[in-house]
Amino acid sequence: MTDLTRLTAAELSARLRAGDVSAVEVTQAHLDRTAAVDELVHAYLHVAGESALATAREVDERRAKGEDLHVLAGVPIAVKDVMATRGLPTTAGSRMLEGWVPPYDATCVRHLKDAGMPILGKVNMDEFAMGSSTEHSAYGATHNPWDLTRIPGGSGGGSSAALASFQAPLATGTDTGGSIRQPAAVTATVGVKPTYGGVSRYGLIALASSLDQGGPCARTVLDTALLHEVMGGHDPLDSTSIDAPVPPVVEAARRGDVRGMKVGLITELTGEGFQPGVRARFEEAVELLTQAGAEVVEVSCPSFEHALAAYYLILPSEASSNLARFDAMRYGLRVAPQGIDAPSAEQVMAASRDAGFGDEVKRRIIIGTYALSSGYYDAYYGSAQKVRRLIANDFQTAFEHVDVLLSPTAPTTAFPLGEKLDDPMAMYLNDIATIPANLAGIPGMSLPSGLADEDGLPAGIQILAPAMKDERLYTVGAALERALTDRWGGPLLDRAPELTAHGG
Repeated sequence: MTDLTRLTAAELSARLRAGDVSAVEVTQAHLDRTAAVDELVHAYLHVAGESALATAREVDERRAKGEDLHVLAGVPIAVKDVMATRGLPTTAGSRMLEGWVPPYDATCVRHLKDAGMPILGKVNMDEFAMGSSTEHSAYGATHNPWDLTRIPGGSGGGSSAALASFQAPLATGTDTGGSIRQPAAVTATVGVKPTYGGVSRYGLIALASSLDQGGPCARTVLDTALLHEVMGGHDPLDSTSIDAPVPPVVEAARRGDVRGMKVGLITELTGEGFQPGVRARFEEAVELLTQAGAEVVEVSCPSFEHALAAYYLILPSEASSNLARFDAMRYGLRVAPQGIDAPSAEQVMAASRDAGFGDEVKRRIIIGTYALSSGYYDAYYGSAQKVRRLIANDFQTAFEHVDVLLSPTAPTTAFPLGEKLDDPMAMYLNDIATIPANLAGIPGMSLPSGLADEDGLPAGIQILAPAMKDERLYTVGAALERALTDRWGGPLLDRAPELTAHGG
């Protein structure tokens, strides 16, 4: 019998609609897989077996009655722990929210439920999405299924690891500076950051409100498009939501024809500082696009060299403001300070925030509070916003000449767990290629480009498109995926080591 966990979401959908398999069988297969391997991977913070099976049974009953169901009805999904999910713990990877069970759903979670998709559980992440490795989760690190001693990317390492270890066919993610795309790159999965405002942010626990964007994660371009279509759309509950239809992403993924398209290579993101194996796979992928009929040109975006500095002023500033609500009075953990009989509100707040927040969150709050403080606002936060404008202008100029832009997704393959924990700057550099898209609000995709020669680990290629032209990501992504899969003789994940109870 076919291993249901190895099928794509599109394949599962076809089998479910044909009556070859039930939603209960599909969901149970993934829960069994999680029971077998997640002790090694630690992708999940909470497994929602009973509620997932209840949804699956409901879908089967509705299908048996002949109801017209959504194409993904019965296809299970893992949800990043930053999205409020009614009835399931939602912690954002932090002790500050430990045990919190929301009484409401994030809009994109409600869309999943409306589509009849069983929610397998909540997956691990860096605390409040701050990090590039999922090592900053208060509940322990997630491991990369390709090599359990390495990081699965961050902040959405739980999503990417669940996909790469076949514990879920689909997952949700959020991308503030690359937290969907970078984990996709290091695990040989696919992830898309939609145009800012393309997926509702209502019910996402905020990190940096002008940067955060929910999006789809999967193992193929088509699966990602199918999930994108479910998650997207206008939401009156979100003031940043774009009042426009979801771009035709599924149609684009099915078509995948790049003939006549003009592709730009970002010169600032392809040279020094990128691991040779990552660069080699990128160049090969570009050559395949040329062979498929795309015209490739080089494009310069000179302001990108300041993107990292601007981002790491804007993000901490917004994080400092957003996380101020967790003050032990309104939201979050409350801890009584030691040795004080009648503590003041300020003392309770200090003790609670000290106990509830981890090192990386504290670091960024301190930086952000400083950048927003009187006398420094213009020099730091204000200047960073000016750089942001310049980056948006660079993109605008580039897209006057090309349809999409390309770069490696991340400068390296997955690094060993613990390697960069004591060097935050080295960790931040991992986001160098993904950050510009968040600063400008444009959509981006990462898909596998192959295995690096140095370590045999996955590398990713990034595609960027103009705002609300998300379908271009899927057109180019599908064409490239098809060419690469033909070259490899099957999906790259087929080459991943088999996980066993003894460690893989």
